[in-house]
Amino acid sequence: MSKRTNYPIDPELVPILDVLPDDLDMSDPAALQAGRNAREIFFAQTPDRDDVVKEDHQVPGRAGDPDVTLRIYRAKEAPAGPLACVYEIHGGGFVAGSIQMMDPWCQAVAAELRCVVVSVEYRLAPEHPFPAAIEDCYAGLVWTAGNAVELGIDPARIAIAGQSAGGGLAAATVLLARDRGGPAPCFQVLEIPELDDRLETPSMKAFTDTPLWNRPNAVWSWKHYLGADHTGEVSEYAAPSRAKDLSGLPPAYVSTMEFDPLRDEGLLYAMRLLEAGVSVEVHNFPRTFHGSSLVAGAEVSRRGAREVMEALARVLSA
Repeated sequence: MSKRTNYPIDPELVPILDVLPDDLDMSDPAALQAGRNAREIFFAQTPDRDDVVKEDHQVPGRAGDPDVTLRIYRAKEAPAGPLACVYEIHGGGFVAGSIQMMDPWCQAVAAELRCVVVSVEYRLAPEHPFPAAIEDCYAGLVWTAGNAVELGIDPARIAIAGQSAGGGLAAATVLLARDRGGPAPCFQVLEIPELDDRLETPSMKAFTDTPLWNRPNAVWSWKHYLGADHTGEVSEYAAPSRAKDLSGLPPAYVSTMEFDPLRDEGLLYAMRLLEAGVSVEVHNFPRTFHGSSLVAGAEVSRRGAREVMEALARVLSA
């Protein structure tokens, strides 16, 4: 046991508990802004790979919205012909995170799968509540598919991926694309997704003091995302767990962590996708917590990273 948790965490993950950022007071917007800066420091960037090039593009947002920043990665020695694409949406509880945070992951995917990776910088709550983030994510996807020829992308092989709140936004983006008749991703990777504002699952009720993410953080995450004065119905494009119809969505890979309040909503969403006729691979990783993959060298983290890469490789090489 670690002095910082009462949960039986995998021993390889325990050392990071003492260096994780202090709990963020998500109820205070000023503290939240300061916490964003602290987390950017915590997620220190590794040097860029020398086998991947990247460039930023400003693309149109939804009518009346600001432009959206996309960062595009490709292997320097990519094969000829239209390439597969992974459209990445970063996490951060709807209130933090950036494309910079996902640079190492995006570069690794571009290099190892020899594909194009497009990462979207969406607006954050509470300054920009729903639907700002999802509209930015959707606008970026529409631009990516619409410029497939110029980008050297095969529009039939665009997968969408996200982690945590990014996983929720990825799930929402494919719902929105289906319902608007927009681009049709061929696959969705939903890692530890944040999907349900109702906060009623057993894991959400139980895990009030888990490392990095817990029920109090989830409560404020949704309050900020849905708006301080929000009342009434919640859109399925904000909380995909509320969607009544999951048919016609792309196949999925869904992962959850054992000691994560988001665990059960991820598992339930995977089951509902299966019930709707969607092919799903799902894996709950034992003795882990939300964000424990930061310990990249731990065996359980290496398994998780390898599974995602293999799942993407299978789909995108088809």
